[in-house]
Amino acid sequence: MDAKTPVAVLVLTGPVRPDAVAGWCAAVREGLAGGAGGVVVCDVGGLGPPGLAAVDLLARLELTARRAGGRIRLRDAGPALVALLGLVGLRFQTEGQVEEREPPLGVEEAVETGDPAG
Repeated sequence: MDAKTPVAVLVLTGPVRPDAVAGWCAAVREGLAGGAGGVVVCDVGGLGPPGLAAVDLLARLELTARRAGGRIRLRDAGPALVALLGLVGLRFQTEGQVEEREPPLGVEEAVETGDPAG
């Protein structure tokens, strides 16, 4: 199975309760069971305002997925959640976002003629 092909889709809803984390981790393991790796898509649009409980949940889901030979991908992640994850050093693949990379060859950035060289 291609590592980019989703195996399962989990719709996460908030608020995140600590007693629910184990159940979500089990759902990730189940979604990846029997596959030779894969991706579980986590729809995070229903988590509500981002906070450390959501960060903890997503970190645990990613760890669970990696231990099972897969990964998680976030769907409907708002800018505030993505920023918070980045702030704590966690990077997730997200649906609908283009990866940052160098511009294609032949494309040059515009420079104003009055700008000092720097």
